[in-house]
This record gives sequence, structure tokens and C-alpha cells, in this order.
Amino acid sequence: DTEDLKLERVLKKASMGDNTVMLTTLNAAWASPGSVIDLFIDSFHSGVRTSLLLKHLVIVAFDWNAYEQCVKIHPYCFALGTEGVDFSEEKRFLTSGYLEMMWRRPDFLRLVLEKGYNFIFSDADIMWFCNPFPHFYPDVDFQIACDHYVGNATDLRNIANGGFSYVKSNERDIEFYSFWYSSRLRYPGYHDQDVFNAIKHDPYIVGIGLTIKFLSTKYFGGFFCTMHANCCIGLRSKIHDLRIMMEDWRSYLPLPPNLKRLWTSAWRVSQNCSLSSSHR
Repeated sequence: DTEDLKLERVLKKASMGDNTVMLTTLNAAWASPGSVIDLFIDSFHSGVRTSLLLKHLVIVAFDWNAYEQCVKIHPYCFALGTEGVDFSEEKRFLTSGYLEMMWRRPDFLRLVLEKGYNFIFSDADIMWFCNPFPHFYPDVDFQIACDHYVGNATDLRNIANGGFSYVKSNERDIEFYSFWYSSRLRYPGYHDQDVFNAIKHDPYIVGIGLTIKFLSTKYFGGFFCTMHANCCIGLRSKIHDLRIMMEDWRSYLPLPPNLKRLWTSAWRVSQNCSLSSSHR
């Protein structure tokens, strides 16, 4: 089978009734037993109304080792080959290997849109605590999480975080993803998230009629629907603190509402991860 047919098949199997799939990406460093992907999947089993979403998740493996590990733990895996590039090792922030891997993502996501599938994309270092669907905006082309949210979903001063997005398959989004990917040439040395934050003001986006909304940090990125370990540099630190977070979450879930309100100070993260660190 060609790569294209394999992708078509796995998207069809995983899709919801409205042709929506959930996607995450993985390399060997994040795929080894006990690493990030195990915690990611574990969060779905522990979250509120999230375990059923796993049957709609496609894990996109950047290298063969990641793919082999994926098929051991999840039914829907796709091997995304990139000629002449080894994505298997941990990629340090803003190295050329990291940038190559980050830019492979919007290029692939455009392909998913072209095949007629809406998608929710989630980095694998995001823990899912709650079903996000009630908190998405209806009838919006492109919704994305934030590193900084100014309180208004349409305000372009919101600083987007590329690790979590909900995107509809339509001509506007396909056009936008092509524009986004080609814009990497205008901003050499920058990853996809930084380039998005630069091009979101471009008149071209208004011209194609794209509707963008930013997801509130109240629900996405904090402890409500999802929690993202994007401020954490280094795989070992990330795994350490994500594991503690999952332990705390399991302690929090069975508490009665009055005790849940008092729980805020009991979260033990971050330990190895510091908010003063640069992103990822």
C-alpha cells in the first residue's frame, strides 16, 4: 500500500460520525515504555468522559521505532516517513532537527484537511482531564489554545500555542495551512507556533475569510480540560512532573465538591519544570 492509502484507511477507521479525528505526533524518544505517550493515553483513561475519545485518536509516528511502539499500545497508528531525516531522538528546542519536526506537522495536517477530515490536534505532552467538546466554539474554521489569553476569543493579541487546535476541513483552512507552511521561508529559524503568531495579522487571512478563535486558558492549558507541559524543557523533567500531575489528578477526582474547591494548593507540580523556563 502507498502511504496515502494507509493514511486514508486509518483516518476512516478512527473518525467520528462527522469526519472528525484526533491526532497526536510521536517520535521514539517519547514512545519508549513509561515515556510521554503512556502518560498521554493514561490521562484519557483517568479523565472525565475522555476514555471513549481514544477510539478516535490516530498517533502519527515520525520514525519507525515510534511506530513499532505505537502498535503495541494503540489500534490507530500511522508511520509518517520523511526522506533523509531521523526524527527518533529527543529534539532539543529550536535545534534544526526540532524545527524540521515541528514544520512536518502543519504540512501533514493540511493533508488531513484535504482528505475531508476535521481534526483536533494535541501534543502528546498534554494531559486530558475532561472532554473538551462542550468548550469548543461552534462554526469556527480554526480554534487554537493560548500561552497568553487576553480575555476575548477573537483578539489577535492572544498568543497562540500550536500544541492544541481544532480545525475544520474546508477550503479556507486548507488555504491557510498552505500559507502557514510556505511562510516558514519568510521566517527562517522560527518554528510553526512563532510563525503563526506572526502571520495571524496578515491581510491575506482576512482575504480568504478564515475565522479564528482562541481557546481560553480557563479551559485549555490549565487544569480544566487539558494541561500542557510546554514550559518544561528536557524529556526526563517533563515525564517526572507529568507523572506527579496524574497522581494528583487521581487523588483529586473522587473528592466531594467542597473539598475540590480547597484542593488548589495541593497540586505538587511543578517540581522539575519551571514557569521561568523558555517554552518547551
